[in-house]
Amino acid sequence: QVQLAESGGGLAQAGGSLRLSCTASGRTFNNNPMGWFRQTPGKEREFVATISWRGFTTYYADSVKGRFTITRDDAMNTVYLQMNSLKPEDTAVYFCAASLHTSGTYYSSDYTYWGQGTQVTVSS
Repeated sequence: QVQLAESGGGLAQAGGSLRLSCTASGRTFNNNPMGWFRQTPGKEREFVATISWRGFTTYYADSVKGRFTITRDDAMNTVYLQMNSLKPEDTAVYFCAASLHTSGTYYSSDYTYWGQGTQVTVSS
């Protein structure tokens, strides 16, 4: 059974940092893109960042570009999201996702496996 488990969410002050982790079990995704999405109540899940296999390329939503960094450690079957200069509007449930496509995309429908989500709350 494939599972993605996020951790590292919590409460941070505006301007602060948090690091999210997502560890896969049940199979490896070394040859697949991984991504992070986020969702707030009443809104659709939105793209945050994606990283290609082996980390060759990364893409970010404009709202987080320059503040967030996605990386992966394939030996640990883990993908990370380093979030710096946090803003209150970053408050959301953050989801890790794995795609079976050859390249990462912005579309949640292109991702097959999802974690359960981790809450990030940024206070002003």
